[in-house]
Amino acid sequence: MEKSPTIPDIDDRLARRLKGLRLAAGWSLDDLAARAGVSRASLSRIENAEVSATAAVLGRLAAAHGLPMSRLIALAEEDFAARLRPADQPVWTDPATGFRRRQLSPPAATLGGEVLDCELPPATRIDYHQPPRPGLEHHLVLMTGRLRVTVEGTPHDLEPGDCLRYRLHGASRFETTPAEGARYHLFIL
Repeated sequence: MEKSPTIPDIDDRLARRLKGLRLAAGWSLDDLAARAGVSRASLSRIENAEVSATAAVLGRLAAAHGLPMSRLIALAEEDFAARLRPADQPVWTDPATGFRRRQLSPPAATLGGEVLDCELPPATRIDYHQPPRPGLEHHLVLMTGRLRVTVEGTPHDLEPGDCLRYRLHGASRFETTPAEGARYHLFIL
């Protein structure tokens, strides 16, 4: 889908937001690197919009700031409207894996939940080492494909139509089979 010429690139907005969050916290690049487990050089390149952050790196940065990754991405958005047409729903693609997430209902300051439409290509694995906020509630509905979600060491093999509900306190992993990707909706509260 083509980007609207009036909307700045999400990677540029995300880079500005990440730098702003770091500066607001009073952290140097070295401080954030130590908290997030991401190299100082990588952080600098991300903040300068020279490279796009991967899902794993965004997850680490979000956790360092105590935010869900979706909220971190949503903070890069300028305004929130009551109605979002598909063209207005932010889409982010992980440059390393091809993982794509569309924010159907992005987080907002006055709303408690958000809804994501996610696509994970075949033979893909994404590890999140910790939740952005302990106890964050998730409701994942698999739309198509096959998906293994490991929540705090417990694997769940999902088929289309399955709903996995959990509160996340530790690590999680999302994996697709070599032959089949997955599309799912994720509701985060």
